[in-house]
This record gives sequence, structure tokens and C-alpha cells, in this order.
Amino acid sequence: MNRNILIGDRIRASRLAKGLSQEQLGEQLGVSFQAVSTWEQRKCLPDSDRLPVLAKVLDLSLDSLFAEDEKNWELKPVNFDVSHMFTFVKGRAQMLGLTQTLAVMELLRPAHGDQKRRSKYGFECSYMAHPLTMACHALAMGLKDDDVLAAALAHDMVEDAQMKLSELPVNSRVQEAVRLVSKNMYDPNEADWEEQYFANIRKNPLACMVKCLDRTNNLAGMADAFSRKWMIRYTAETDRYYPPLLDVIKKAPEWNDAWWLLRYQMITMTETFKRLL
Repeated sequence: MNRNILIGDRIRASRLAKGLSQEQLGEQLGVSFQAVSTWEQRKCLPDSDRLPVLAKVLDLSLDSLFAEDEKNWELKPVNFDVSHMFTFVKGRAQMLGLTQTLAVMELLRPAHGDQKRRSKYGFECSYMAHPLTMACHALAMGLKDDDVLAAALAHDMVEDAQMKLSELPVNSRVQEAVRLVSKNMYDPNEADWEEQYFANIRKNPLACMVKCLDRTNNLAGMADAFSRKWMIRYTAETDRYYPPLLDVIKKAPEWNDAWWLLRYQMITMTETFKRLL
């Protein structure tokens, strides 16, 4: 296929996805809307000095802008069925006698039922998909600990649902893990808040487990929700802060299998994103 056709079609599709008119894109690039139109009509290519800015505005990499092959993938939701996961986790919790997990599940809809798991591609679903996926992930790795599952399900209730720690029907160990992973306990205007946030989590094995489950799920779905800029930032943040958390998990013999799987999943995803981004 002619390169002009590929690039012209990509510019148009990406412009429309960003909600930009030809005039608006032209203003950001310092060219007329007629110039944008000629690119999209495949009559000519943008000047080489404008390509980096064009890629940035359209949230594309230069590699993807110039890729020779065109993939018309059929996109599918990255989040699984919320009601099915809820039934699965509740059934396992009942079978295992996990009283805290069952109590926290009763709070999921009041806390997160009206919140949405965002998507750039129209696949939005209830935010409950996130904590439920974490719980399913933990169960799939053989983690049947009531504290782990309750903390995974409750981990965003203080930060995103403005609940108080004292309102969580869990023991002090779970409350402390939830407190440590809740970013609203910190002042984002302080220069070192993020360093302190992860340093405090490293002191608590349960908080490390919850945070690694959380990050693995978010990495798996970030291409559906994040801009390219945020994906790069998120990948770099994972590379920097999460290996020490995994080291803490590794030291708990009962979590050794889970440590290996979380480490494998996190490393393979971040290394894949580095190559694609």
C-alpha cells in the first residue's frame, strides 16, 4: 500500500479520535487546515520537521505513524463481566468462610457502583470490575487469605469513595494496608510524597501484595484508558517502584508462588510496553 495512504488515513483517524477538527489540528502544528486536508487526502506527506509534533498531538509514536502494515483489529473489552466475578468471589468466600471478604463485598456497590472504569474505546464498565479482578487474580494464584482478599476489595474505598477506615468491616491489619495504599493520605504538593508513599508501603507485606495486584491489573488495562504519555509515565513508575515491593512479597513463604506470577506478569507487560511505546 502507498505510504501516503497509510499515513493520511492514520492522521485522519487519530484526529477524529482526539475530537479535533482540521482547523484545530492545524493550529497546534502551525499550518493551515488546507495542509491537514492534503495529508488526509493522501496528496502529500507532512514536512519532516513537523512529524514529532504531529505524533505528540495525535498521541502516536513515530513508529506507529509510519508502520508499513495496517491492522484492523476487532477491539474487545479488557474488563470482564462484573456480575459474574461478584458471584464467583462471593461463592468462594462463602465456601472458605472468609467473613471479612463477605462483609467488604456488601460495600462494593455503595462504594463503587456509580463509578466507571474509563475506556478510550467505549468499553466503560462499573469501577467494581477493578477490585473484583484483583480478588479473582488472587484466588487464581491460590491466595485464600481473608486479609488479602478483603484488602484487595477495599483498597480504593478510602481513596476513591471517601470512606473512613473505621467504616471498613475488617481487622486492624487490613485497615492499615488500605491506609498505606490510599494516596489521599499524602499531600501531592510535597516534592517527595511519592517516594514516601512507596517507602511506607514497603514496610508492610500485605500493602505490598495489594499494591502489586492493583498495579498488575492497571497495567493490563492501561492501553484501553491511558494516553500514550501516561502509559510511558506509568511504565517508568512501575519499573522504578515495584521491584522492591515484589522483593517484600518474595520473603513470605506462603506467597512465593504468587510472587513469581506477579513478577512474571509485571515484567513481561512493562518490557512489552517499552518496546511498543
